[in-house]
Amino acid sequence: MLNAENAEKPVRLIQRTLKYKGVVLDVYEDLVDVGGHQAKWDFIHHMGAAAVLPVLADGRLLMVRQYRHALKRFTLEIPAGKRDSEDEDFMECARRELEEETGFRADKLEFLLYVNTTVAFLDEKIGIYLARDLQPGHAHWDEDEELGVEAWELSKLQQMIYEGKMTDGKTVAAIQTYAAKYRKPL
Repeated sequence: MLNAENAEKPVRLIQRTLKYKGVVLDVYEDLVDVGGHQAKWDFIHHMGAAAVLPVLADGRLLMVRQYRHALKRFTLEIPAGKRDSEDEDFMECARRELEEETGFRADKLEFLLYVNTTVAFLDEKIGIYLARDLQPGHAHWDEDEELGVEAWELSKLQQMIYEGKMTDGKTVAAIQTYAAKYRKPL
């Protein structure tokens, strides 16, 4: 049981061993000291990502439909992608992903929130932005992407969230933050 005394004891990293280096993430085995006891923890490093909630002039939200291998199904998500480097600005990444995935661009993006996707073992941080005043640009999908771009009413997307049909964390967080900040929720 966690009490005030235990809460103050730091967890100390003793050793980190790279187990797998991938294109998107690196997997490590960490040896840690937890209050005087040693334990092995999995740790996954991700350089971060950015996402954007594009809002059309009529108020509909642009969503991307794409196949997600880990879920073995198509999902409906906001445009997003990983940063090209640890130093890439989250907003610039969001701006790039907006045009690449939807074919629209926006001169001005507004910060909505940051999310950490799976805090137990993954350090991925996603900066999420709002894009309005969309202008035509040029979509250019990656070779391994097959995307569909769709416009949706906010209320329909919220209904999908409440029914458990939309489960992507960054997308749920973006839609609900937008609804709370700018629109009336259902």
